[in-house]
Amino acid sequence: MSLFDRDKSAERMPVALITGFLGSGKSTLLNRVLGDPRMARSLVLVNEFGEVGLDHLFMEQVGGDMVLLQSGCVCCTIQGDLDRTLRDIARRRAAAETPPFDRVLLETTGLADPAPILQLLLNHPMISHDYRLDGVVTTIDAVNGARQLDEHAEAVKQAAVADRLIMSKTDLADSSTSARLRARLEDLNPGASLYEIVQGEIDPALLFDSGPFDPSGKSDRVQQWLNAEAHDHHHHHVDRSRHDAHIGSFCLTFEEPLDWDRFNPWLMAVRASWGDKLLRVKGVLNVVGEDQPLVIHGVHRTFHPPTLLARWPDAERRSRLVFITRDLDRATVEASWAEMENAQ
Repeated sequence: MSLFDRDKSAERMPVALITGFLGSGKSTLLNRVLGDPRMARSLVLVNEFGEVGLDHLFMEQVGGDMVLLQSGCVCCTIQGDLDRTLRDIARRRAAAETPPFDRVLLETTGLADPAPILQLLLNHPMISHDYRLDGVVTTIDAVNGARQLDEHAEAVKQAAVADRLIMSKTDLADSSTSARLRARLEDLNPGASLYEIVQGEIDPALLFDSGPFDPSGKSDRVQQWLNAEAHDHHHHHVDRSRHDAHIGSFCLTFEEPLDWDRFNPWLMAVRASWGDKLLRVKGVLNVVGEDQPLVIHGVHRTFHPPTLLARWPDAERRSRLVFITRDLDRATVEASWAEMENAQ
């Protein structure tokens, strides 16, 4: 019998986290996608309806904190703590007290540190019972993005943990400014897909299904997510900011199948020693005794219980572990693994 749970992601509500600094275009993007009929049966969680321009969309009041849009989307304001709102929505959905929905879009405030929200979605047992993190989408202002990255650590974190980066207002920025920002973002988060949009025009499909843990195991998503492995981590752009210099991304690769009884204590030691520096950790592992890939996913010291995917996403069978860190380099983590190996 396996030590690990089978991945039950398909049975839980997918959540797309939409983050980005103040003025980066989150509300404009939501305003656009909410009018798209392809977004029917979506629930959108926002801080206030007034921040999203819904005036031109037909609305029907469903409850004090919930409205139904003509497109079939449901909008709900976050009442108090996010975990309480999510639990209340799950209860109301189970009791058929809300219009039906199949996915959740969660918009954060512009000054939000995404880490606590990721921790809530990944490891709060009452939340993860009903919801699964489907991906993190971060909007970046093409005009002001570089300055925001320079001056605000939250903006750097938002960009660093994203699965997809959306550069907005590219029509207002000159080509050289956009090119420098794009290069900086690719250096900061090489594993993320990057798109440029104008006036919030985006294919709503880009907001979902961006994570690497889809049970269908589509290889292109996993390969994009693992781009950090191919990234030259020794390369540094000369214009990296004081914040960017503290945040990095790297991928550890293990050629042979891993002995879980040895690997897990090492990973727990990494969490104990450097948890404050782990912005995000994602791994697809080949574990001795398992035919299926084992997935791990964590933020700081909070890690989701390991799960087995139904199948490998491609022919690659090496274990790959991606770290997005603050003030923690590859050499330090590799040295801790080598020390553990030599101690056996």
